[in-house]
Amino acid sequence: MFVSDWMTKKVYTVTPDDSISDAMRLMKEHRVKHLPVVKEARIKGMVSDRDIRDFSPSGATSLDIYELHYLIAKTKVRQIMKTEVITTGPDTPIEEAAIVLYDKDIGCLPVIENRKLAGIISDKDIFRALIDITGARHGGHRIFATIEDRPGSIKEVADVIRKYGFSLQSILTSYARVKEGYRHVVIRTKGRGNFGGISAELERTFSDVKIRKEQ
Repeated sequence: MFVSDWMTKKVYTVTPDDSISDAMRLMKEHRVKHLPVVKEARIKGMVSDRDIRDFSPSGATSLDIYELHYLIAKTKVRQIMKTEVITTGPDTPIEEAAIVLYDKDIGCLPVIENRKLAGIISDKDIFRALIDITGARHGGHRIFATIEDRPGSIKEVADVIRKYGFSLQSILTSYARVKEGYRHVVIRTKGRGNFGGISAELERTFSDVKIRKEQ
């Protein structure tokens, strides 16, 4: 799966010469937290709801509400936008985009194609991708086990699942918080089979087995 599969193609933008109040209105109307700042279809910066919250003009505390609104209306986006923008491309694997978002502690990445803004991918889009990849919305039993990290070990778990009449919907593995030489595997099943049989054999054969039965 790639960024192009999950990015938002309808992107709301502002220009460097738009006012902060224009940016605030767009964010409120469309329920977005980030706006690319573009000029002639080229990205020049990013402005977020945090940038707007952090905007505190000198002497603002002494202004009344009308003066403050006037100041926000006349202040340009270029004065608060971030100009060092981390971007990605439509052909970037979705997991690589997730790594950048996490490592850089940012909420979104503008997607650039042929030097122009083609979309935007946010942490919310990554959540959507995770839900889809795991098959969580489609039900099925969720099987967790700790297995040896060697060729064929995942197949052994999968063979037990198939043996009792289930098919496989998704398979995920992780090395987080597991001792060397082992890994966690999470398999979501599909279809109906012998739940009692699969539970007994998995618990007898593998470590730390946890099965969440489909409701």
